[in-house]
Amino acid sequence: MLTRRTFFATLVVAFLLPKAVAAQEIRVAAAADLQFAMQDVAAQFEKQSGTKVNVTYGSSGNFFSQLQNGAPFDLFFSADIDYPRKLEAAGFAEPGTIYEYAVGRVAIWTPADAKVDVTRLGWKTLLDPSVQKISIANPEHAPYGRAAVAALQRAGIYEQVKAKLVYGENISQAAQFVQSGNAQAGIVALSLAVSPGMKDGKRWEIPADMHPPIEQAAILLKAAKNKDAARAFLEFVKSATGRATLASYGFTFPVAVAAPSTSPNK
Repeated sequence: MLTRRTFFATLVVAFLLPKAVAAQEIRVAAAADLQFAMQDVAAQFEKQSGTKVNVTYGSSGNFFSQLQNGAPFDLFFSADIDYPRKLEAAGFAEPGTIYEYAVGRVAIWTPADAKVDVTRLGWKTLLDPSVQKISIANPEHAPYGRAAVAALQRAGIYEQVKAKLVYGENISQAAQFVQSGNAQAGIVALSLAVSPGMKDGKRWEIPADMHPPIEQAAILLKAAKNKDAARAFLEFVKSATGRATLASYGFTFPVAVAAPSTSPNK
């Protein structure tokens, strides 16, 4: 009898375990500029809650299209607040769950051994003959690409450098182009420019008033499988700990959200 009870207990555990494991994971679609910041935030949340955060990175515009076609995510962290708004309006997201988690910044970045000193020359760097290719994210579906184009136009040099531009599928790929030497300079997210793999290069932060604000927002998706855990993660991002981590990667915050006094020195 004891053996039979043990057998049935084992069957019950085997049946329930996959569901228990699944309940401890959330799936997040995140804009590529969050690649390093989100890793830190997710690791902190996982340590505190025991819930696994499975993050996929890409361009916000591509995710927007995928989510309308049933892509299996619980949360969407967009680099453009308009995409979550459109998802909510179309019934793909839980009403009232939009949270503007940060405002993005852009910078011109060059390798440490570049022939031209971007920290001293700023915009003039892109006009230097040694800079033959300038990488930016594709403005058709990446907010950082649109910000780069707007800033170049505001600086009055877009027509001069237009032929030099090469487009990454997202801002992470644009950063990879200049890191690999396929471009001599890049207009990238500040959050990537201060990340471990790029912080040793040279950068010049583009003034925020030279392009429309990169308002970034998250939203809970209607098709989320684990809404309670997803809500808990979103609350963690809103916390002082979550915001301090984002600030350490160069993100600023909307006026309505008090920004921690942390500089992007990672």
